[in-house]
Amino acid sequence: MERSVEYLQLLAKSFPSIAAASTEIINLEAILNLPKGTEHFVTDIHGEYDAFDYVLRSASGVIQQKIDAVFGNELSADDKRTLSALISYPEAKLRAIKADNDNLDEWYKVTLMRMIAVLTRVASRYTRSKVRKALPKDYAYIIEELMHETRGTFISKHNYLQAIIDTIVSTGRASHFITAIADVTRDLVIDQLHIIGDIYDRGPGAHRIMDMLCNYRDFDIQWGNHDVVWMGAASGSAACVANVIRNSLKYADMSTLEDGYGINLLLSQMHKAIAVIQFKIEAEVIARHPEFKMDHRLMLDKIDFHKGTVICNGQEYKLRDTNLPTVDPKDPYKLTPAEQNVINRLVHSFTNSKALARHMECLFAHGSLYLVHNNNLLYHGSVPLNEDGTFASLEIQGVEYKGRELFDVLEKMVRTAYFSTDNDELKEYGKDLFWYLWCGPVSPPFDKKSMATFERYFIADTSTHVEEKGNYYRLKNRRDICEMILQEFGITDMEHAHIINGHIPVKAASGESPIKADGRLLVIDGGFSKVYHEQTGIAGYTLIYNSHGMRLVRHHPFESIQQSIAQGMDVIASTQVVEYTENQILVRDTDKGKRIMARVEDLKALLQAYRTGLIRN
Repeated sequence: MERSVEYLQLLAKSFPSIAAASTEIINLEAILNLPKGTEHFVTDIHGEYDAFDYVLRSASGVIQQKIDAVFGNELSADDKRTLSALISYPEAKLRAIKADNDNLDEWYKVTLMRMIAVLTRVASRYTRSKVRKALPKDYAYIIEELMHETRGTFISKHNYLQAIIDTIVSTGRASHFITAIADVTRDLVIDQLHIIGDIYDRGPGAHRIMDMLCNYRDFDIQWGNHDVVWMGAASGSAACVANVIRNSLKYADMSTLEDGYGINLLLSQMHKAIAVIQFKIEAEVIARHPEFKMDHRLMLDKIDFHKGTVICNGQEYKLRDTNLPTVDPKDPYKLTPAEQNVINRLVHSFTNSKALARHMECLFAHGSLYLVHNNNLLYHGSVPLNEDGTFASLEIQGVEYKGRELFDVLEKMVRTAYFSTDNDELKEYGKDLFWYLWCGPVSPPFDKKSMATFERYFIADTSTHVEEKGNYYRLKNRRDICEMILQEFGITDMEHAHIINGHIPVKAASGESPIKADGRLLVIDGGFSKVYHEQTGIAGYTLIYNSHGMRLVRHHPFESIQQSIAQGMDVIASTQVVEYTENQILVRDTDKGKRIMARVEDLKALLQAYRTGLIRN
């Protein structure tokens, strides 16, 4: 009782009267009956900034749908495409229109009214308070007035409304208003954004994506293996640094390193050299951690330089390249002084890049290895499994962990590795775990038997290049397995429960479906990265979860911003309904609703305390 009274006294500071508490209850009860906000899920962006930017700006086709809902057949298809492009890319589209329009003032007046109508439709699912907070400060009052009057049919106020529009145009502010309205519309269309891993590597714009996300209103990230290797590099893991450099060189993607984070390599012939450095440093990590069970990745000591062969998985293979001058056959994993100097300088560059640190702190603040949200379980790769479908375990500091506990302890350890300043032992252990999360066989974001880096570089026989997937990928199509995983993470209501992950691209071109295990699992990696377009046949998925259910949007390859603006190109290939509900999902049905209802109960207790004199107001 004492604790309850103490809590109510703290609550009373925010709501110091019966009237204040009652007003808040009324407000919260009203919010509970609004439609559920729209969630967008994307994964495996892999540095494709322009394509990802388009997906957000178009809200994966939702803006076009809102335009269709408002105007129906009232507007032509060209007018609708123009309006959609204007909302998605207001500045660029305005430039194009100004260069090709003889009656700009009249166009402004018509367009402003159309954009207000779309914004009014989008804002209808939110409280006026939330919409007001989203409006730009300088124009908030006028936009709100226009929205309010557009909703009604007050013919008597037509002149008032027209006067506002005329004045906006005559004062030369029309372009500013159009841009402001477009920005608010885009902001409100997506209520919450989920990034299910792998922002980094392959494409050139990961740093630009992170700049965008770090300024985004409401988002979360479930770390992928390509994210954690960058996080490990920023924490000072030499093994992760070597892998990041090698990946960047492999995909000819130096812009994130050099332009984004100011890490200049000046080593144009470094590709093979950094791979060798990587193998040597990884051997040190493997030696420190026999519990990782990764001795099979030690390859340099299995080279026969006289025969030009290497023993891999018990078989002898011919090497395609035996020119490894820094590898001493007597001590193959010893770094030369020059190699040690290179890796020391690189680690220093990664740990001292302010831009990289800002992005990593954003990843930690908004990210995790998994998320349970609105009866959905989100993770990038897998939940590691044994052959029989039971949870696979990993030894961490002498203790075996599996299932949800494994995720939790891994996340705790890598956070310690990045943020700790007073526990060197835990920090070093966590740095090694970052590397394990990148490529370890029981790593949730990776979950393959091994990473065939050495084989791809040095063995011509392509049969050795195959990276065997973990048991999860063989068992994930089973409904019972997916429901076991959902229950492990605390989800018991199976009627509308889903696992949502990425990591392994869905080969849509071959007929593979992203919907698996009778709808319990949604694998939404459709190949944002250009290197996957040929095998997937598409350019990514967006999963959209709104008040009417779930649907998957398939994307065509994104060509350019200029083409999208000039030709009204739409990269939405098709839409597939995953789940539909006739009874609209309300805020009260969501996790947010549960928190609001708990708040309402607290406020009702405060009202009772006021009325009984337990707390004086």
